[in-house]
Amino acid sequence: MADALLLLPDFALIVIGFLLCRYTPLNRPLWDGVERLVYVVLFPALLFGAIVRHPIGPGSALPLAGSGLAVIVLGVMLAYSLRWWPGVDARLHASGAQTAFRFNSYVALALAERLAGAPGVAWTALIIAVCVPVANVAAVWPLARQGGHGYARELLRNPLILATVAGLLFNLLGLRLPALAETTLSRLGAAALPLGLMAVGAGLQLGALKEAPKLAAALLAIRHALLPAFAVALVVALGLPAAQQAVVVAFAALPTASSAYVLAVRMGGHGGYTAGLVTVSTLIGMLALPFWLAAWRAWSG
Repeated sequence: MADALLLLPDFALIVIGFLLCRYTPLNRPLWDGVERLVYVVLFPALLFGAIVRHPIGPGSALPLAGSGLAVIVLGVMLAYSLRWWPGVDARLHASGAQTAFRFNSYVALALAERLAGAPGVAWTALIIAVCVPVANVAAVWPLARQGGHGYARELLRNPLILATVAGLLFNLLGLRLPALAETTLSRLGAAALPLGLMAVGAGLQLGALKEAPKLAAALLAIRHALLPAFAVALVVALGLPAAQQAVVVAFAALPTASSAYVLAVRMGGHGGYTAGLVTVSTLIGMLALPFWLAAWRAWSG
């Protein structure tokens, strides 16, 4: 139950954003600016800070990082394969595909501390450092192709990708931020999640999911059923330490990234469809996370 309640504040922020946009003077024009601020400044600060805050240790961490990366790669392959289903709208697929393999980094770090303490946070930061660049590149590609943007140009200018790659390099080089810079970055990153989730609520159009309900169901099934099941089987087969197994399973069962909506909007995708997927994913995650952790405990004995 505690794992499920961890996601309740996220969903509450989505509802608050919806209500503010629909029923107060804080309407659509304001949220356009909020989306831009989150995309260009706040989410990059969050991702960069999460990566550089925890040193990446080689060697023994390789199976852990590889497990997380395997989950993401499988998600990308499955999400991309849906493009070839009969009748799938290319724009809706480009906008929503990312929700099948991207993940909420903030929830990941918070849950890791609950599952495995400080080592769990360090392990999760390692997985984030390895997986975020891959997930972001995979998210940008279909949107760039669908929108007619130059793919290489979009990668080189995408703030989420730039922040995660910079953080990874910074970490691998053994560099550390001065205390003042780290505090400032941390406060910027702390603003990313509430504003990002409220922006999701402001752009929410659950009715937009009716435009392609089968595609939405397939994307959510990948995110909340296939990837966690794969992770449970993988960590048990690899024989990772129990605490690391729990971290990988929780990572695979996370709700999708709230920044998926902001990315879709900023790159000309269908924001309403993506916002609906983010909202439903957050709701499903409240039940799916504790379910898959319980399934792993039962399987691993």
